[in-house]
Amino acid sequence: MMIVKTTTPEYFDLLNKGVSRELQVSVQYMLQHSKMQKLLRRVIPENMLLDKTTYEALAKVLQEFAIQEMKHAGAIMERIYLLGGQATTKADKVKIGDSLREFGTLDVKAEEEALDLYRKVIEMAAKLGDWETREMFEKIYGDEEKHLIRFQEFTEVADEPDFGTTAGSEFETVFKDDWIAMLNKALASEISAIIQYTNQHEKANVEQNRRRKTALEVVTDKTKPISISDLTRSIAMDEMKHMEAIAERIYEIKKECVAAVDPLPDVGDTADNWIMNNRVAENSAITFYRQIISKALEIGDVKTRKMFEDIIVQEEDHYWKFDEWVP
Repeated sequence: MMIVKTTTPEYFDLLNKGVSRELQVSVQYMLQHSKMQKLLRRVIPENMLLDKTTYEALAKVLQEFAIQEMKHAGAIMERIYLLGGQATTKADKVKIGDSLREFGTLDVKAEEEALDLYRKVIEMAAKLGDWETREMFEKIYGDEEKHLIRFQEFTEVADEPDFGTTAGSEFETVFKDDWIAMLNKALASEISAIIQYTNQHEKANVEQNRRRKTALEVVTDKTKPISISDLTRSIAMDEMKHMEAIAERIYEIKKECVAAVDPLPDVGDTADNWIMNNRVAENSAITFYRQIISKALEIGDVKTRKMFEDIIVQEEDHYWKFDEWVP
């Protein structure tokens, strides 16, 4: 029996629009946060005697909001599954920008659109008698309103003086287009993993996944899907850190991130599906990251090589954790 019997396809579509928007802004704010490293280099001469620049101040805000938005996405996914629907893995288009003022303008627009959407969700939830969803979106609405007000502060602030980018040195010549494409492919893989694992974590709330079927499940108060979802949640947090590290490296070498989701997340319908799909995803990441490490050795990009060596250690750890659950 569904919690709210009167849910409709139109209602789930509206809720999933919320998921897509939350996924978008979470990635958008995190990549903007990472891009601050690139923008900061332009303004250091003006701020040598200051503790921090306006870019560093905004970067902290963006990181905090990015994490909060991903929590919103998870909460909406959870509610969709509790109501008997299917949560989307599609994110709206990410728009990063290239200056503090542009960040503020883009993010204000994103928050305004979110508030418009969430007013519709709250209204429809009330009509359907879905009080829990209404209350959840009222809380999210309050968070988004705070985000909007904070971002509005940056839309009229003049960007700090741009002292330009110094001419590239010889060592920078190794950062060619094919190398940046590889790094952006790794970034896309991490974004895909975050969405896949977050969705699976919330899918444990499907009614069938919550039902205890053995004495052990009753005693431990956990089912197999719930146990696996706990694992995917912790691994999703690791992938967030990987995404941030890769993005910061791309921006550090004066290049641009491409916010894609590739491959498309493959969530799966059952706990056994989740395990197999995640094992495949981790295997693909490890295999590709080995290629990146080999390429980094070839071109002499020591810093990127070391970063991916650290990442691949964690990815292999993820692989073995999923492998332990293979039926």
